[in-house]
Amino acid sequence: MHHSQINADIRKLIAEGTVMPAHPLALTPERQFDKTHQRALTRYYIDAGSGGLAVGVHTTQFAIRDVGLYRPVLELAAETAASWTKRPLAMVAGLAGPTSQATTEARTARDIGYHAGLLSLAAMKSASEDEIIAHCTAVAAEIPLIGFYLQPAVGGIILSSRFWQRFASIDNVIAIKIAPFNRYRTLDVLRGVAAAGALDRVALYTGNDDHILLDLMLPFDLRANGVTTRTYFKGGLLGHWSVWTASAIKQFERCKAARHQDSVPADLLALDARVTDCNSAFFDVANNFHGCIAGCHEVLRRQGLMKGLWCLDPDEGLSPGQREEIDRVTREHADLSDDSFVAANLNKWLA
Repeated sequence: MHHSQINADIRKLIAEGTVMPAHPLALTPERQFDKTHQRALTRYYIDAGSGGLAVGVHTTQFAIRDVGLYRPVLELAAETAASWTKRPLAMVAGLAGPTSQATTEARTARDIGYHAGLLSLAAMKSASEDEIIAHCTAVAAEIPLIGFYLQPAVGGIILSSRFWQRFASIDNVIAIKIAPFNRYRTLDVLRGVAAAGALDRVALYTGNDDHILLDLMLPFDLRANGVTTRTYFKGGLLGHWSVWTASAIKQFERCKAARHQDSVPADLLALDARVTDCNSAFFDVANNFHGCIAGCHEVLRRQGLMKGLWCLDPDEGLSPGQREEIDRVTREHADLSDDSFVAANLNKWLA
């Protein structure tokens, strides 16, 4: 599938930028697929106002592939979304593994009705950049691609600006999620896309949880041969946005409105630090992100959107002190939560 075949409204939505939560996986105490709460999560993200959903990605747990849940999880999200809303909704499937696996997953996602694939390169750690580009090109032949610069702490690999120039030159690439949690590497991606002449075709999405709001509101000036090109992040595709999503969408709209202005309100700039503080607890920064998935589960559990914080891996859970940190940010940044929104709609979503 070529990106020209994507529904025009959805292609425009992705290109102009939107909020895409990374969809968690709801499990029972026996670590079986909890379809009731999984559907509730999908409905929550849609009613909160999300423009898309990323399913089968890191937040959904890569281990779904090992227990035969990849297709069922993607199918349930697509079916729930189609029955819950008629507005345009970009459906993005996580793609992982070596080329044979990633292309098979791309075909699966395409056949279910997904519009694009978010391509993890974690399985390519020992490959050269030439080999990784060949891998990406093969997967792009199956489905429009969203690149993924994942931070090394959770399996990502360091890639050069030249790599991102070559990646952005692949015709079926429509966006890149930039999530190295590193300013220098973030700029490498922006410089690469600009050098490819692809800024008009490849939408920049932040995954930098340490500076979500700053990425979304500030201009980036790129210099080459004495010429300045100004660009912006268009949207976000974030595990952080799997929680407190209704509030995150309001923040996104404020950031979007602040773009292209001569000045940005100081209160909005300061809000970036508060969001980062919340993320430090949810994503377990103190323990090198070990509890990042369980941390999001814990927030959703407290709201009733999940029964528990179980992960497929029994050894994956909250780190020592993480629950107390979540208590702290929930208390200190209570106005950033969407507890009342969830409480008013939870029964409907669980029905």
